[in-house]
Amino acid sequence: MKSKIVRTIAAFAFVVPVALAQAGNTSAANSTPAGAAPSATAPAGPTKIGIINVQDAILATNEGQKEFDVLGKKFEPKRTELKGLNDEIDNLKKQLDAQGTKMNDDARASLVRQIESKQKTLSRNQEDAQNEFVGQQNEIAQKILQKLGPVIDKYAKENQLGLIIDTSKPWPDGPVLWAGTSVDITKPIVDIYNSQSGVAAPTRPASTRPAGPGAGATRTTPPASKPQSAAPPK
Repeated sequence: MKSKIVRTIAAFAFVVPVALAQAGNTSAANSTPAGAAPSATAPAGPTKIGIINVQDAILATNEGQKEFDVLGKKFEPKRTELKGLNDEIDNLKKQLDAQGTKMNDDARASLVRQIESKQKTLSRNQEDAQNEFVGQQNEIAQKILQKLGPVIDKYAKENQLGLIIDTSKPWPDGPVLWAGTSVDITKPIVDIYNSQSGVAAPTRPASTRPAGPGAGATRTTPPASKPQSAAPPK
């Protein structure tokens, strides 16, 4: 993609209250014999924190790789169509560069208008295809994210994590300036998700960023029109 996959997924943090320690303290207080001096409450230990790159996790799941690969193949005809139109524009521009000075004003103006019209069509088709592609990417990502949430929640509780932060956006756009690999739970979460999903690993390596429909086609700028004669084009 190098359209940014999962661009509409908001950064999020799963906050798991450290209730176990609080429950233990309450139980100990209630069991103090009558008349006995209450014992000093032991200070709570440091809150354990984990980080996860949600975008990478979604793309690394077997399900994500499979569905994004299918999506890429679905848009292959559109990608080919856009590339063909882009090549057509390039050929017309080369013709204009090579023969423009030998053309009369009417012929040259007609060729310029043809290039500009095709460029507008290419730009509009690229934008429409890209919007559709990104929309379907995000539908896939949101579907996987909904199933990923409970996996993360369960992992956090079982490992007594008090906070998990999404690091999909690097600093300074994201909140995490630095984090050690020892607190990164992305891989174990992906492994658990894959074991539960029942989706087999892809038989061939999948692209980490599925290419959008505009890949291979460049947006070109209209050629500068040469000064025309005083007479309007016929």
